[in-house]
Amino acid sequence: MLGAISTPIQKVFSGVSDKIYKFKASLADNNALLAEIEKLREENSKLSSELVEYESVLEQNAFYEEFLGVKEKNPDMLFQIATVTTNDVTDPYKGFTINAGLLNGVSLKDPVITPEGLVGYVSEVAPSYSKVCTVFSPSLKAGGKDSRTSDEGVVSGGSELAINGKTGLYNLKRDCSVSIGDHIVTKGGSVFPAGLVVGTVFDIKQQVKDASLYAVVEPAVNFEHLRDVMVITYYSGQGSAQSGEN
Repeated sequence: MLGAISTPIQKVFSGVSDKIYKFKASLADNNALLAEIEKLREENSKLSSELVEYESVLEQNAFYEEFLGVKEKNPDMLFQIATVTTNDVTDPYKGFTINAGLLNGVSLKDPVITPEGLVGYVSEVAPSYSKVCTVFSPSLKAGGKDSRTSDEGVVSGGSELAINGKTGLYNLKRDCSVSIGDHIVTKGGSVFPAGLVVGTVFDIKQQVKDASLYAVVEPAVNFEHLRDVMVITYYSGQGSAQSGEN
């Protein structure tokens, strides 16, 4: 009787023991799999980090190559390369700070550019950093002209234009020949040298306060991906007053 009773119980315990063994084996396999997955994640993260660093180096090298091109075209100019460290999120005109200052030869109102064109000027300078006022700001005023027609005006920004990522060329005569698609460059003066590309004419409108016209200009520089800039610390004719600039 005891044998008849114990035999099925033994089979039950044997079956349970077998299942526990299989569960432990399965758990061990899962742990090994999880460990392998974690290892692969770490390797993937490391490779992703190395890829980002590699792409950053490529971008940096491309910038230096473009810088050398700018330097060759302007042998009389002195430059200081700088990197954007912080963007002023409270500034509607996209002002920012760079990691170069007085100790790097940067001075107040030095022009700031990229190989693509005009960014702005140094509005505040400290020993190790500087703040930059951009072409979107009404504080920036530079003599500008249409490279095709030579019609002249004043490059400056404004709140409505800045919202749409645009700047302006103001005080154009009503009989000017400026057209959409024309390139606007700096005329030259005490702050900005001649020939810096400002951007492309996007639209032409009439000023409210008088009968003159102004051109809505799309900047040549992509401010959304701005990282490296060049500060022009010297150029021939710097400081000589000309109309169109403060």
